[in-house]
Amino acid sequence: MARWDPGTAERLTQAALELYTEHGYDNVTVTQIAERAGITRRSYFRYFPDKREVLFAGSERLPAAVRAAVLDADPAASPLSAALAALTQVGAALAEHIDRTAERRAVIDSSPELQERERTKLAVLTNAIQDALLQRGVDDDNAKLAAQIATIASQNALDRWAEAHGETDFATCLNAVTVSLRDVLTEGIDRRQGESCCARGAERAANGCQRAIVDTCELATQRGEGGLSLP
Repeated sequence: MARWDPGTAERLTQAALELYTEHGYDNVTVTQIAERAGITRRSYFRYFPDKREVLFAGSERLPAAVRAAVLDADPAASPLSAALAALTQVGAALAEHIDRTAERRAVIDSSPELQERERTKLAVLTNAIQDALLQRGVDDDNAKLAAQIATIASQNALDRWAEAHGETDFATCLNAVTVSLRDVLTEGIDRRQGESCCARGAERAANGCQRAIVDTCELATQRGEGGLSLP
């Protein structure tokens, strides 16, 4: 078998997913993955550095792709819109792997070690989006916040997409997440505004009571009364 035989990485990923699903991530070795894929253990390390990375095949290309898509987004788009548009565009390329995405999600959720690796990957993706937004002239705080929100939204959309088993596309799922995000933020803003109004109302009421007490005391003084007494 040639050193860089086309399709070997694909076979390794599929073999790993099958074994992890059958036996659990912690109970599978690199040797087992290599054997199922039809290569040697030594050859395995020509493609992946460890048994974790095989589940993230191709992820190293994602940050650059998303970054380029953000830079190509409509100049008039808001920071968050540009980031979401970029993720929608790049996410469409994952459509052919929908079944594998669902399997991969289940395996990652079963392992704290894999979850930690995924968080590291997502941090790199978030930084790439933030850097692209900065190049678009967005200030640092807004670029960071928009990148973080977009990454979280895309992960939520990916989960919905995987759960749908191909019955809907990624763009539709991300749009649904965007609508949910808008509703959550709007509700939160409305609630904070309501609380602020209540606080101002309570303050006005307290000030009114205080003014009424002062006025009553002044009136009592004017009438020569010694003060107020409780019944």
